[in-house]
Amino acid sequence: MSLRERITEDMKTAMKGGDKAGLAIIRLLQAAIKQREVDERIVLDDAEITKVLEKMIKQRRESITHFEAGGRADLVDQEQAEINQLEQYLPPKLSDSELDALIQKAVSDSGAQSVKDMGKVMQIVKAQAAGRADMAVVGARIKTQLGG
Repeated sequence: MSLRERITEDMKTAMKGGDKAGLAIIRLLQAAIKQREVDERIVLDDAEITKVLEKMIKQRRESITHFEAGGRADLVDQEQAEINQLEQYLPPKLSDSELDALIQKAVSDSGAQSVKDMGKVMQIVKAQAAGRADMAVVGARIKTQLGG
């Protein structure tokens, strides 16, 4: 079952079950997917839908930071619930050891010697770990591994 089909099935289930909050976030996700398809005149595959999901999750994490600074715990909880629901559509996360092995291989494949070569390594890792790792964490680990 493709990611698009899974999202549609979950929407139907939420509608039948009366899950208004769940239905709202699924509709937001479908709207974001449709918007991107219309803007770029393409049909998104699972990899592209994963990018849409990552963007939505990143936006919500940024909102949480602002809401925490403003003392709005109610909105923090709402955003976190949306993140939890969106994350269920992402592929399983890489473990720390898997991520380290992926970074190690990317460093050796790219021939990176210092932090100046971080972009090369990041490009390789990003292609292989899309949706399965937080790229901010990946960047920090690459920097550490390259001696930065």
